[in-house]
Amino acid sequence: MKPASVRGRARPAPGDGGPGPALGLQLWRSGGTMRDVVGILCLLSVAAALDFKYHHTEELEAYLKGVHAAYPSLTHLHSIGRSVEGRDLWVLALGRFPTHHKIGIPEFKYVANMHGDETVGREILLHLIDFLVTSYRRDPVITRLLNNTRIHIMPTMNPDGFEATKVPDCYYTRGRYNKNGEDLNRNFPDAFENNNASIQPETQAVMNWIKNETFVLSANLHGGALVASYTFDNVTGSLKGYSRSPDDDVFIHLAKTYSFNHASMYKGMGCDRQTFPEGITNGYSWYQLEGGMQDYNYVWGQCFEITLELSCCKYPPADQLEKFWRDNKAALIEYIKQVHLGVKGQVTDRNGNPIPNVIVEAKGRPHVCPYRTNEHGEYFLLLLPGTYVINATVPGFKSMLKTVEIPDNTGNFSALKQDFSFSEVSIRSRAASCPKTPLYQDLELASAATKPTLHILVLMTVMLVAFK
Repeated sequence: MKPASVRGRARPAPGDGGPGPALGLQLWRSGGTMRDVVGILCLLSVAAALDFKYHHTEELEAYLKGVHAAYPSLTHLHSIGRSVEGRDLWVLALGRFPTHHKIGIPEFKYVANMHGDETVGREILLHLIDFLVTSYRRDPVITRLLNNTRIHIMPTMNPDGFEATKVPDCYYTRGRYNKNGEDLNRNFPDAFENNNASIQPETQAVMNWIKNETFVLSANLHGGALVASYTFDNVTGSLKGYSRSPDDDVFIHLAKTYSFNHASMYKGMGCDRQTFPEGITNGYSWYQLEGGMQDYNYVWGQCFEITLELSCCKYPPADQLEKFWRDNKAALIEYIKQVHLGVKGQVTDRNGNPIPNVIVEAKGRPHVCPYRTNEHGEYFLLLLPGTYVINATVPGFKSMLKTVEIPDNTGNFSALKQDFSFSEVSIRSRAASCPKTPLYQDLELASAATKPTLHILVLMTVMLVAFK
C-alpha cells in the first residue's frame, strides 16, 4: 500500500469565528466574578498567541490551559502523573468526545520530549494542537479527523530533563535523563531480556495511561537523527540483523507514511553521513535497545508505535522551529489517519452484551501477548488492504472465524467494521494474563529475527582473509 500524501493547509485567518471575548461576556452574565473574566481572557490570549519559541514548564502549562479554556467541548486537559521533581505530565485529548472513550472511535497518541534535551517534538506538538483546534469546523479533513478519532498529545514526558537543559545545543546530554539519572527510553519492561532498571515515575505514569486507554496507534518524537524507526528494537541474541514483528508490513507502511509526507525524511539522508533508504529503519537494524517504549506499546499495550527522529540537532536554535513545523506538519496529520487502517468491531454474546478479554487476531499474525477486546468488547487490528481470516476466541468456548476483505479506508476515517456474536449467553472471559517478563526470550524463533547464517559468516571470514 503506497503511503498517501497530504498538502499543508493554510491556517484560518484570525477572527474567523471561534472563542474570544464573547466567552468572557458569557461568563460575566452567568454570574462569574471580574477575576474569573480576566482569568479566562488571559488564558484565551495565551492560546491565541503561540510563537515559535521554546516554552518552559509554566508557559507550556499556560498554553495548554488556555487552549482547553478556549475549546472546552473539543479538548480535555489532564495530568497522567508527576515527574520526579513533581511536575505534571500533561496530556491534551482532542476530538468530538474528548473526555472519554466512545465505542468505535480509535484512540491515537503522540508523545514527545522523553529525552529532555530532544526538544523539537515538544514544540511542534504545541503547534499541532494549535492547528487542530483552529481548523476544526473550518477544514473538512481536520473536522472529519477529529470527529472520528480521539487524539492524545503529550508534549513532554520528561519535563525535569527539559528544565535541566538550559542552553540550546546540538549535542547537549545533561537533560537527556530524568532527575534520577535514568534514560526513560531504556526503562520499560522488555520482551526479549530482563530489564533490571527501576521503573521511574514518568515511565509508570505512561504504563498506567496505556493500560487505561484503548490506544491503537502512536508515535514518540525524538531528535538527533532524521528517520522513522519501527519495532522491534531488541531481540534475543546479539548478532546484528533485522528484528521482525508479526506485523512488519504494517510497521513499514506506517514508517513510510511519515517519511514520504515529511519535507525531506524520505530522501534517506540522515545525519553524520548516516543513510536510511526511504527514510525508515528497523529499530534493531539501526542499534539494539533494551527497555524501549515502542516495543512495550506493541507487546503489552496492543498499540502500534514508531519512533520519529526529527532533527539532526537535538536542541536547535528557536529560530529554526518554524521550519521544523512546516517540514513535519503534513506528516503528523497523515500519520494520525493511519489509525483507521484495518478492521474493528465488537464481540458480543447472544443477548448483545459485550464480551471483554476475547482474543481477536488475524490468522498468521500471532502475538506473544495475544490482543484482546476491551471492556466494551471492542477490538482494533491495524492491517493493510487485503484478505484476512480474523479469529475471535473466548477461552473455554469455540473460536469464531470470519474472512474479511479490507479496503483502504483511511480516507473515510473508519476501519472496516466486523462484529462477532457468540450464540452463548452471559459469557465471562478471564482478564488477560501477560506478565511483564521477557516473553520472547525462550521462544524458538525469537521474533523471527533475520540473523546471519553460518554459511554467510564463513563466506565473510574467507573474504576478509583473502582481501586483507
